[in-house]
Amino acid sequence: MSRSVSAENQITQGVIWKQILVFFFPILFGTFFQQLYNTFDAIIVGQFVGKQALAAVGGGTSNLVNIVVNLFTGVAAGTTVVVAQGVGARDPERVSKTVHTSAAMSLVGGLVFTVVGVLAARPALLAMGTPDDVMGYAVQYLIAYCLGMIPSFFYNVGAGILRAVGDTKRPLYFLIVACLVNIVLDILFVAVMGLGALGAGLATMISQWVSAALVYISLTGTSAIYRLDKTQLCFDKASLSRVLQVGIPAGIQGNMYAISNVILQSCINSFGTDTVAAWTSFSKVDGFFWMVSGAYGIAITTFAGQNYGAGLYSRVRKSVHVCLAMCAGTAVAMSVLMVSCSGIFLRMFTQDAAVLEIGTVMVHHLMPYYVTFVCIEILSGAIRGCGQALIPMILTGSGVCGLRILWVFLVVPFRKEITTVLASYPISWVITSICFVIYYKCGKWLSKEDRQPAVSAEA
Repeated sequence: MSRSVSAENQITQGVIWKQILVFFFPILFGTFFQQLYNTFDAIIVGQFVGKQALAAVGGGTSNLVNIVVNLFTGVAAGTTVVVAQGVGARDPERVSKTVHTSAAMSLVGGLVFTVVGVLAARPALLAMGTPDDVMGYAVQYLIAYCLGMIPSFFYNVGAGILRAVGDTKRPLYFLIVACLVNIVLDILFVAVMGLGALGAGLATMISQWVSAALVYISLTGTSAIYRLDKTQLCFDKASLSRVLQVGIPAGIQGNMYAISNVILQSCINSFGTDTVAAWTSFSKVDGFFWMVSGAYGIAITTFAGQNYGAGLYSRVRKSVHVCLAMCAGTAVAMSVLMVSCSGIFLRMFTQDAAVLEIGTVMVHHLMPYYVTFVCIEILSGAIRGCGQALIPMILTGSGVCGLRILWVFLVVPFRKEITTVLASYPISWVITSICFVIYYKCGKWLSKEDRQPAVSAEA
């Protein structure tokens, strides 16, 4: 059967804001459920085991996991961009080679990270100064999580392929199923069987295998150009190069946040278990904004990728402006809601008065400033969608990671308080956003727009 190039959701035509929303909401709900089952780990562990176990499933453990996951999602973003551009350019051979190369890469890469993660779990946690009463729980959770590295990498790549062709619904459905599996297993392993942080890690690992299996069935069971044939798994040099040219900088960019957070986590660990538990609780609530922001970022990356591949350069710029306005409005609304209801949200994880007091301080020093991050998310996503991933990585590395590290070593020692550590976040967001706006206005990331073809039905 011949396979034609056709996107599940045609995003190279139509009213821009409507097309972005059609693409955005399934991604949002998908990341919501992904965030939900990570959050549920913390809720169950915090309520049924204690604040030490709660600190173990968040804090340094969460940051170490994020380093690997960010690399996975970055490489998956490379797959999404290359497939989306292939769909926009109507190049089925390029799409097929990218699909099979990316799938092979996810399997090999996932295996490597599983081995490294298991071996490095305890040394990494020790290097971060994890409190002694948290260490045992943290090692158990991290090792169990690492056993799900292969399906995690494969799911991210597979979901990226589906989103690149406009199919955002099935990745959502798969995450809903995985979330339900995780919740049931959390209750069984932690609340019923008393396995503590280990049980939460096992529940997450099993749910990752479930979501990966569903993606595999979807990719192998279609006749479309993105069909995955296990007999054709290979490393096509040109396809791998294109994916990594976008994916590696994107992964490194994501890890700029994670690496800086690891260093900041070391500072937070020095304040004791109550502060670590408070940071874990806060970060789970805070994660819902990053979920929404990330969904906008994925949407604009794929939207820009398909339109760039189709040569619709003016439409790319229009979509950036629309997405910036939408994301900024959402950020302001979420800041108001989350600050107003922070007490309710934090009590989902713990009833400890000291932990709640510290968590409230964190809320008021970070959540009101979400809007200052919007330009980083949207502009980097759009620029990456057009195949330029190096500059966003450099801007993020210097403006976010570099500045926060300097802050820890040059400022925090003179005023060793948790509020001093927290101040590094909004300051780095503002400075990095300014850098992105300057590059967006003056850079050559979209240099072919003078050959813009006529486009109808844009708004």
